[in-house]
Amino acid sequence: MIFITAKFRVHPEHSDSWPGLAREFTEATRAEEGCLWFDWSRSVDDPDEYVLVEAFRDADAGGVHVSSPHFNTARRTLPAYLVETPRVVNVEAPGTDWSQLGEFAVG
Repeated sequence: MIFITAKFRVHPEHSDSWPGLAREFTEATRAEEGCLWFDWSRSVDDPDEYVLVEAFRDADAGGVHVSSPHFNTARRTLPAYLVETPRVVNVEAPGTDWSQLGEFAVG
């Protein structure tokens, strides 16, 4: 799978509304056949930072994503709400789902 984590620093006046601003992009991406997950979280240390954790089945699915109309719309519209260019980690990883963190096993 293609595993991506990106940090988005949002202008403070738009921080609370970011989930709504990104909603169409999020919902359309989650509907893509090759999308495994696309999840936003807000930083507990910086209320103006959102972390996006996303995964796609393979490189082809990632390619479909970045060439989609909703991705291109987001590229045009969402940067206006950002303080800086998002930072990203993008890697290929084995599998198609989360593994268990054995060091914190429950039970």
